[in-house]
Amino acid sequence: MEKRMKRPREEQDEESVLNVKQVSDEDFRLWGVDETVSYLQRAGLGEWEHIFRGSRLRVLHCLQKLWQISNEAMKVFNDPIHGHIEMHPLLVRIIDTAQFQRLRHIKQLGGTYLVFPGASHNRFEHSIGLMHVFMFSQQHEMASVQMFDHLVRVNGLQAVMLQHGMTLPDDLIFIKEQIAGPLDTSILDTTWPYKGRPKEKSFLYEIVANKRNGIDVDKWDYFARDCYHLGIQNNFDYQRFLKFARVCEVRGKKHICTRDKEVGNLYDMFHTRNCLHRRAYQHKVGSIIETMITEAFVKADPYIQIQGSSGRMFTISSAIDDMEAYTKLTDHIFEKILYSSTPELSDAREILQNIVCRRLYKCVGQTTPETHVDVSQEKLLDWAKEVAGSKPSGIDENLMAEDFVVSVIHMDYGMKEKNPMNNVHFYCKNDPTKAIKIRKKQVSKLLPERFAEQLIRVYCKKTDDESLKAARKCFVQWCMDKNFTKPQDGDVIAPELTPLKKDWHTHERDDEDSEIDEDSEISDKTPKKTGRNVKVKLFQA
Repeated sequence: MEKRMKRPREEQDEESVLNVKQVSDEDFRLWGVDETVSYLQRAGLGEWEHIFRGSRLRVLHCLQKLWQISNEAMKVFNDPIHGHIEMHPLLVRIIDTAQFQRLRHIKQLGGTYLVFPGASHNRFEHSIGLMHVFMFSQQHEMASVQMFDHLVRVNGLQAVMLQHGMTLPDDLIFIKEQIAGPLDTSILDTTWPYKGRPKEKSFLYEIVANKRNGIDVDKWDYFARDCYHLGIQNNFDYQRFLKFARVCEVRGKKHICTRDKEVGNLYDMFHTRNCLHRRAYQHKVGSIIETMITEAFVKADPYIQIQGSSGRMFTISSAIDDMEAYTKLTDHIFEKILYSSTPELSDAREILQNIVCRRLYKCVGQTTPETHVDVSQEKLLDWAKEVAGSKPSGIDENLMAEDFVVSVIHMDYGMKEKNPMNNVHFYCKNDPTKAIKIRKKQVSKLLPERFAEQLIRVYCKKTDDESLKAARKCFVQWCMDKNFTKPQDGDVIAPELTPLKKDWHTHERDDEDSEIDEDSEISDKTPKKTGRNVKVKLFQA
């Protein structure tokens, strides 16, 4: 038997070095199992070979999570509300898509910008602020889910998400559930309707869009941002809330709880929300501007064509059915109609020109129903007919139903008639692990008795003095017939009518009996008025 000859040791070492160099020169992202094991052996980690061969996917996933922390730099945004904020590279990739950049061209407060000159901020800024507050702590919904799916698909972001350590499809499902709640409504009756995260992580669904009590990072950013641009004081301090936030178990589920002493801070938050709606979001001029914009868009709808996927064309109203077309639908549609010259858009163009020149429908009055009223479009049209028909004697002006616009505004603390604070859990300093509830009567007797109301506003499209005078009297008569509350200026615009409604005067006498006599002694503890208007928090620290 022929004896095998051994090669010199130096020659073997040289070949080994060449093999190492060949492997190391390759792109490590293209390595297979053998190349990776060879690298581990050269690095003195040969004992890891059997672990890597058996559980390589888990090992690579853990390494990816480390790489996303160290390899890519965070991008810094300078935000007027939160200052310099850092964004993760994956978020930057999402921000740089056409679908996200579209938000630059959509006003955050819509028609309110035409009432409050400072409210020029857009949904792009709010979305970045929301990302920041979410990261610091740790809105149309189905259309938003479809837009997110479209954004991920057309920009090839699934591969990027995997590179940054995300687990698919679970993390994508979790993100969409944050937007729209449970995606599979057939399992709503089960104890846990979500799929993105298990029941043990239930508190994660209370961060971005809290369906339980409305305390979430989305509100925190738009409170701060909208107040800043509207010139309205924001009394809620979300950073203080986060300092005291912790997770406690309540009946088998984990919820975000805060210190008992923060109950006043949270009531301030809901008070701020109510003030924003009353003073800005539901401003009577801003509301009618948005109504007029809607009328213009409805008239223009058949004549505006937006190209979507596969070259198909869509109208304004149908663009939501195709995300490619919907991406192109922003506030620019207002200017497109306003500066058009086609005869088909003349009616819509006239309405928008009236808005720009402030030839707006005029509010002839506001009232509230004694009890909750279920509202539909048919009821609003019926009410417009009733207002036109409620003509007091002596009115010669001929007003028709189409001359009126009736709108109903719902004001609440975010959960209709319910007090959202009843769904908030607290903990005490003595036992931070035990969740408790704090009822309204345990906090203050000055808190609201009711947490929802409806405002009924009536506008008149005719703006000449005689028509408006007649419309206001028709409105007062209509309120009397419907047993609604007396309009605030009812005694001024229709002094001959309001005395005929006995209920209104009975309530006024009751209120007068409870008033303080002007000559009665005022306690020395009552602060004296000064020439300066001072805004005071509902609760002082």
